[in-house]
Amino acid sequence: MFVEVHTPQQLTGQELDAYLERGWFRMGQTIFTTNFAHVQDRMLSTIWLRVQLFEYERDVAHTKLLSRNSRFITRIKHAELTEDKEVLYARYREMLSFTVSDSLQHLLLGKGDGSSIYNTYEVTLHHQDKLVGCGFFDLGGNSAQGIVSFYDPEYKKYSPGKYLIYSKIQFCKDLGLQYFYPGYFVPGNPFFDYKLKIARSALQFLHISSASWRNISTFTENDIPVQTMGTKLNALKLLLEKAGIESQVLKYEFFDAGLIPEMRNTGLLDFPLFLHLGNVAEEPVNVLVVFDVCDDQFQLLVCAPVWKPDRTNPDATFYSSFFLKPVQEVYRSPDADVMADLLVRINQHTPIRKP
Repeated sequence: MFVEVHTPQQLTGQELDAYLERGWFRMGQTIFTTNFAHVQDRMLSTIWLRVQLFEYERDVAHTKLLSRNSRFITRIKHAELTEDKEVLYARYREMLSFTVSDSLQHLLLGKGDGSSIYNTYEVTLHHQDKLVGCGFFDLGGNSAQGIVSFYDPEYKKYSPGKYLIYSKIQFCKDLGLQYFYPGYFVPGNPFFDYKLKIARSALQFLHISSASWRNISTFTENDIPVQTMGTKLNALKLLLEKAGIESQVLKYEFFDAGLIPEMRNTGLLDFPLFLHLGNVAEEPVNVLVVFDVCDDQFQLLVCAPVWKPDRTNPDATFYSSFFLKPVQEVYRSPDADVMADLLVRINQHTPIRKP
């Protein structure tokens, strides 16, 4: 599954380590994974990152930031939610061009009773008595995850956001932990690119097809799952066109519906792209092809519409008429020619050409 959420009632450090190694991250008091992001009119991939702390040595950027931020008092201790941190977070939110949690309370604790299953620490920056920066991170058994860093916009010239992350990394390394997980970056969305410059020499990415961690220096466009999906599905589309069969590669609006509390564990389709067979104007969609980058195979699926949303996306490159649930896998193959041949033979019995 590309999108999944768990809500554990308790979580040991070793259990958190196992989640993080598989590309999961915390959201309030839940923990989730996703491999794609809908950004404006595009579907992009989320590439999970981690720093190998046993390989990291203080780099030039870290040294410069230590000097630049030496005027501030840096403290690291168990996390505590306070009013001054909420006020600082609210100021930070105002300068962002995208939506984030409306409060630290919601970000860290969700809608629960105020208790936490995570062992959360904080790093704070004070200019004299004024709080100017803060970051939160969770400790596991042999790893840690960075949750959020925020700062007073008036102090942006000191790069406090990067300094806070480096402070977390150094603290975790000094504790003897093996890995620090800063979340993901999104190829095609430059906002997250700053993560690629922090602890670069020890930075790894999660390669989804092999479920292995690889050095970021080896990362290429071939490691971007959504691009691979698009390339494979468009190749199949061309083969079908030659056979006179209409099809269209569509972006699926509700690929991440599994993150919605009411729709968790419902088995909804979680592919960001699919090849629709036939005329997309004929509702509902029920036969489609996806390409699974985890096993490099095309899958011919029969899907059922399970819910009709109140609003749909007017962009014709998106499918948003129904939430879809796979009910049957008809066939799978790694070969586009084999899949196309099967669809041609099926079409001879039950035409899927445009009327």
